Amino acid sequence: MASNADFVQFIADQCAGAGEIMVKKMFGDYGIYCDGKIFGLICDDRFYVKPTKAGQAILRKVSMCPPYEGAKEYFYIEDVDDHDYLASLVRETCKELPMPKPKKRK
Repeated sequence: MASNADFVQFIADQCAGAGEIMVKKMFGDYGIYCDGKIFGLICDDRFYVKPTKAGQAILRKVSMCPPYEGAKEYFYIEDVDDHDYLASLVRETCKELPMPKPKKRK
């Protein structure tokens, strides 16, 4: 089951205080990026964030599960209504994530 476009936009809006937020459709669901770094997934109308120590320190409730079958575990974020909380979580998570590798030219 794919995510609802309204839910995807809602999550992007809620994370907006962290930096430039962008979503990309991936395999029927969405990857979510902040300033060019992928930090999470939106799958089946659920929001997942890559696990980091900084992110775990901010989480109100630590719940981990894979966003889809065969995936690594991510933080599952149930509380998506607090804009400041999500922006802070994304900002701190992204500080620990590496910049994406440059794409090779063909």
